[in-house]
Amino acid sequence: MATKVERTGVSREKGWLYYLDKRGNVSRAKMARGGGKPSRAKPQQVAKAGVKREEGFLYFIDKDGDVARTRMARRGRPAGRKTARRKTARKKAVRRKAVRRPARKKAAGKRTARRKTARKKAVRRKAVRRPARKKAARRKTARRRG
Repeated sequence: MATKVERTGVSREKGWLYYLDKRGNVSRAKMARGGGKPSRAKPQQVAKAGVKREEGFLYFIDKDGDVARTRMARRGRPAGRKTARRKTARKKAVRRKAVRRPARKKAAGKRTARRKTARKKAVRRKAVRRPARKKAARRKTARRRG
């Protein structure tokens, strides 16, 4: 939740972006709309707040027109804090006794059929590849001779 840092009571107007500038004062800039030419107007200082920024906080102008801040969302642990590593005792690996389970009966018909088809495919592949290699070898020898 956000906490108020400075009460300025700025009343907002449409088409302006209100923010806290480098010096800690409330400023506003004309918002670009519709992809037209960017405005060349310089940002205007609306109120003097003189806020000193702290690291790890996001500063903004809330709906009441006051300067507020909230903790920045960071990945992992919060900014500025370093947690001490916890030392945990490692558990010793306990060997489990091998439990012998009764052997299951396997359907022999299905597996043998798969193996046969796989072997047939392998034989077909080899048969297709061999003549191509012989032709390539013949071409090379023919080129060398000629």
